[in-house]
Amino acid sequence: MRATVFLGAGRITTALVAGLRLAEYQRPIVVYDRDPKKSRALQRRSQVEVARDLKSALRQAEMVVIAVRPASVAALLGEIATCGASRHPRFWVSLAAGVPLGKLRVRLQPARWVRAMPSPVCRIGRGLTALCFDRGVHKKHRSSVRCFFEQVGTVLEIPERQFDAFTATYSSSHGYHALATLAEAAQRAGLNRSTALAAAAHALADGILYWRESGQSLANLLHEAATPGGIAAATMLGMEKSGYARVVANGLKAGIAQARRNAKR
Repeated sequence: MRATVFLGAGRITTALVAGLRLAEYQRPIVVYDRDPKKSRALQRRSQVEVARDLKSALRQAEMVVIAVRPASVAALLGEIATCGASRHPRFWVSLAAGVPLGKLRVRLQPARWVRAMPSPVCRIGRGLTALCFDRGVHKKHRSSVRCFFEQVGTVLEIPERQFDAFTATYSSSHGYHALATLAEAAQRAGLNRSTALAAAAHALADGILYWRESGQSLANLLHEAATPGGIAAATMLGMEKSGYARVVANGLKAGIAQARRNAKR
């Protein structure tokens, strides 16, 4: 059985492999990283196979997952081209934020590409992955890639023009940042650290979980939670008057701008 090969043994590879192991994924997983310490650390945690070099990794591949930083993609694809391996694997999947299909296609021919943006939360099987496919990717191969990422959570197929906005929006960092900010504000308001974190986590995680499971609209839940003259209504109004919506919009704009800078590399 041919392998799923990860080029890069960093954070997102570590998270994906953890989720795949949790899902009892059957295909062999091979990892290659220029830094052998990263590969060996992942091998100890998740019993992956470690390739001794790039060429041997590619020789085993059914699917290759490019899991390096955007700035490193061009150099890696140049190395792959010199290996003469671009014709062999069936699927080429890039996790590099902001690097468009057009650049991937030009830098490694005649490979057919998939862009994927998986969340690190895939390590517990609750991830969210966006996909978009290069022209010419066969329907059967599209299905195989979808099934691969469905092992670790929900999959959405979106147009490539939406990828940068999705990448800026879906990150779990929003939740962590909101949790830290809300808990710190609660501490300044008089709660101790553990109580502040418990209250803030409930407000964010459990409230959103209820929205997901109840089937109610977000507008209805906001109306239900913010009784006129109540504390929640006053809290939300204070946030809005302080520019909450503007701050969030500016954050997304900054993330999208960074993705577009990545595309120029």
